[in-house]
Amino acid sequence: MSAPSRFDRGHTDDLMTFLSASPTPYHAVANAAERLEKAGFRQVAETDAWDGTSGGRYVLRGGAIIAWYVPEGAAAHTPFRIVGAHTDSPNLRVKPRPDTGAHGWRQVAVEIYGGPLMNSWLDRDLGLAGRLSLRDGSTRLVNVDRPLLRVPQLAIHMDRNVTADGLKLDKQRHLQPVWGLGDTVRDGDLIAFLEDEAGLARGEVTGWDLMTHSVEPPAYLGRDRELVAGPRMDNLLSVHAGTAALASVAASGADLPYIPVLAAFDHEETGSQSDTGADGPLLGTVLERSVFARGGSYEDRARAFAGTVCLSSDTGHAVHPNYAERHDPTHHPRVNGGPILKVNVNNRYATDGSGRAVFAAACEKADIPFQTFVSNNSMPCGTTIGPITAARHGISTVDIGVAILSMHSARELCGADDPHLLANALVAFLQP
Repeated sequence: MSAPSRFDRGHTDDLMTFLSASPTPYHAVANAAERLEKAGFRQVAETDAWDGTSGGRYVLRGGAIIAWYVPEGAAAHTPFRIVGAHTDSPNLRVKPRPDTGAHGWRQVAVEIYGGPLMNSWLDRDLGLAGRLSLRDGSTRLVNVDRPLLRVPQLAIHMDRNVTADGLKLDKQRHLQPVWGLGDTVRDGDLIAFLEDEAGLARGEVTGWDLMTHSVEPPAYLGRDRELVAGPRMDNLLSVHAGTAALASVAASGADLPYIPVLAAFDHEETGSQSDTGADGPLLGTVLERSVFARGGSYEDRARAFAGTVCLSSDTGHAVHPNYAERHDPTHHPRVNGGPILKVNVNNRYATDGSGRAVFAAACEKADIPFQTFVSNNSMPCGTTIGPITAARHGISTVDIGVAILSMHSARELCGADDPHLLANALVAFLQP
């Protein structure tokens, strides 16, 4: 039998709790905020004037959170150290007119968000969660975390060629989940059901942002429980690690030469172009206001940004045992091998040599290994918030993450030690 892990699994246990409690970006940032509140952070409203006193603060906007900790005596031109991540994952999202059905089945009309592995959503028990916008202008989170929906796959008897030709799914026709029986489609049924679930009166909900999620909880996997299977690791694994790292650094009482920041954005899976995405102004506005609240000038802002470094943390691809030829022949990241440094010379990742040195120093300080990911030259490379952050704000950015399998599946797979190793590297980066 393999030797037991020498790493603390408490962090991974907590990650699994975080994943289960965060079926949507809105829940993820609410849970991150709750953890930061316990670490002494306080929420500030974007519409209020900010003060420049020391301590931890955070801003919530939709499915995004920006949190930062100002050390005692921090100058206006003190640089930032940022952990960047994203809160959204590919899934099925409810359309504006959700009530539909045919042939005695009641269904929910959904749209495809991002680039999910669509077959992974078939024959899976799904819950429904998201944000309800109310008539009085407030919002309410809702989470039906029990089997409610299902996308039934066509039986093999009616698709005899599926084994030889592969599964072919039409995004419009084949992915609408069922949630009951009935010959009559009644507009308003789904929202009325959710109003009941949320304890709201009928007619209170005037808008919604709803999405499906697998209700199967995360679990350790393997003979020696050295793997973890679960949903939304891309990229709540990084959000959780960044939240834990920021809280740890803030509680350490260390004399920090930088202002540590967590920036977790929404809509990365669809290009980041929104008011809560990395391509929007949110991060730059928050950082600038922090400088100005401490009495700084535009010159101080320029000096702070010039000395700032961001680690863009997102999951990457572990070498797949059944498809090793799809990977670069000299770069085979392994699960439980430590975090990965992601490199692409065409700037699909933002890492360069100086960024590599920053990350290597953090890993050396934390006494953990790290690996490098480079795509096979014949395969197109994905991208992250890293290049967007670097280009939009003029901030030195390094792309890193954790190597996983089944990326964009409804249920992904990582090594049980890697989340803790990533968090340790982030602590060392934020507290050099």
